[in-house]
Amino acid sequence: MSSQSPSTSSTTKTNSQDTWLDAWYGTRRWTLWLLPVMWLFVALSGLRRFLLLRYKQKRLPTPVVVVGNISVGGTGKTPLIIAMVKWLQQRGYTPGVISRGYGGKATQYPCLLDAQTTAIEAGDEPLAIFQQTGVAVVVGSDRIASGKLLEDQGCDILLSDDGLQHYRLGRDIEIAVVDGLRGLGNGWRLPVGPLREPASRLKTVDWVVVNSPAENFILPAPGGDPFFYVPMQIRPSELIQLKTGNRISRSELPDDINAVAGIGNPERFANTLRELGFVPQLHGFPDHFAFSVNDLDFKNSLPVIMTEKDAVKCRGFAQDNWFYLPVNAELPDSFWQAFEQKLERASAQQKSRFPLR
Repeated sequence: MSSQSPSTSSTTKTNSQDTWLDAWYGTRRWTLWLLPVMWLFVALSGLRRFLLLRYKQKRLPTPVVVVGNISVGGTGKTPLIIAMVKWLQQRGYTPGVISRGYGGKATQYPCLLDAQTTAIEAGDEPLAIFQQTGVAVVVGSDRIASGKLLEDQGCDILLSDDGLQHYRLGRDIEIAVVDGLRGLGNGWRLPVGPLREPASRLKTVDWVVVNSPAENFILPAPGGDPFFYVPMQIRPSELIQLKTGNRISRSELPDDINAVAGIGNPERFANTLRELGFVPQLHGFPDHFAFSVNDLDFKNSLPVIMTEKDAVKCRGFAQDNWFYLPVNAELPDSFWQAFEQKLERASAQQKSRFPLR
């Protein structure tokens, strides 16, 4: 991944991020010096999980579906959540989304998003979900309080974004998302590797969804056969001009473009653009990067194409030749059938747990 931003701060942050990613997902092994720190992290995170599950976990009357990952960085959770929200809406449900709102600074929490909410307040991913679906989205560190607020809005299904390790909120369904390009990296826990929890955690979730796996992709399980997983393909939609909201056909733009991606794996976005015939100059930024107009001044006249979650942060200072590329997540029918059955069982169980609701 290259970083060509003229901004010193963004370049420094991206290079620092690359150093860790190269070690976690590449061949470098300098992080092995951090094994003592890793074992401390393993002990503390294990103790935290035990205490939360044993003494602090609380269930809400409304079924909760957790979508998360066990690794650091982007894996494709947001497109999956958007696809799930739309699927639920088509079947008559009223879903709501709980998010931490990473990078956002709202005046009060929990914060229910509305048409005036900005990415500065809510964070980029929650705002992208809200703008794509119109669903009720609440951000805040207290996921139980956020869930209760969504229940007050009439939501009958709650989707907890990046909530796999937030054990205080009880859940009925767990879905873990894995990047099909990077997999689980070197397989070590933080900070030696990228894993928040051990790979064996994937055996306890309801589904492991792999984002755009290669044809020969294998997700190895500890000491046994590979994990069974559900493949998810990310399909690009029509380009949209950031300043006007107009849809633009691929033929209206030249092949050479600037590609901007402030996501966990910018190279994935560049690959998507290459599949559309573009020749991108990739400008990778750290995940959830707070853009300014100077960060996107690349000293050339090429169009800029960015991800949708980056676009929500750049709309206020958009230029005429800036565009973003929405994407859609596609999953096999077998997943949706199994998910529907699981959701019906979860709803029935919740009604028996909370008969007076």
